[in-house]
Amino acid sequence: MPELPEVETMRRGILSAVGCQIERVEKLPTAVKPLLIVPSISSMSRRIVGREIVAVERIGKRVIARLESEDRLIFEPRMTGLVLVADPPSKEHLRFRVDLSGGVLDTIWYWDRRGLGSVKLFSPTRFEAEVASKFGPDALAVTSELLRDRLRHSRRPVKVALLDQKAIAGIGNLYASEILNVAGVHPTTRCDKLTIAQWRHVHQATLDVLHAAIEHEGSTLSDGTYRNALNDVGGYQNQHRVYDRTGELCRTCEHGTVQRIVQAQRSTFFCPKCQSRGRGKR
Repeated sequence: MPELPEVETMRRGILSAVGCQIERVEKLPTAVKPLLIVPSISSMSRRIVGREIVAVERIGKRVIARLESEDRLIFEPRMTGLVLVADPPSKEHLRFRVDLSGGVLDTIWYWDRRGLGSVKLFSPTRFEAEVASKFGPDALAVTSELLRDRLRHSRRPVKVALLDQKAIAGIGNLYASEILNVAGVHPTTRCDKLTIAQWRHVHQATLDVLHAAIEHEGSTLSDGTYRNALNDVGGYQNQHRVYDRTGELCRTCEHGTVQRIVQAQRSTFFCPKCQSRGRGKR
């Protein structure tokens, strides 16, 4: 957390930065864990102050401001980071700011409660070599055939494989559980055991779940950390079918009781009724 829907919501929240010129960048003082900023703030300032932002993009779980120089300023939220244009949840966890001119947006803030994220500036060649090449196709852009081709030979459980950003970019722990529930696929099923029909169900569920989550501006969980760019909560947590609902009725089939298991040191939630092993979705 945040995953593709939350980061895409952040990206859309700062789209009005396109056409603005960067006036100043600042690493904000904080008494908590310092944020990783690369290169140093002085070097970053020399390279980007006075430059225009020509696009706001996303790759996987990262927000990218592309500059007229083709340099990319990349915000990686990791566990608790937020890209904001409004007042933050707390002042003490503000880590970085970008002041803008020439448009409707004055400032982009980066806030991070735990300080696990980063802000990095990449040249075009370094971006291709160290960022773009490290990710698989975006989960919203992949076809059913490509999804299957990238994962079908893996002996990993499908839930674990969906988290592999080198295979498919953007899906995290929360949405993997939701996707497999909608697809009717048991999370421990090995990728190489899934049928063509099951891969189609997983693909369609990926699109359905992620688009719905984006429409609701992401999921704000019980810790309340995630906010959109205006510091408002998301709404998709109210639509979760299985995630963090152990012991409750599955909202997909309305017959099974949600169970929790651990896979690759992460919690997985599923319904044993509509995701029974070997059953698949008809």
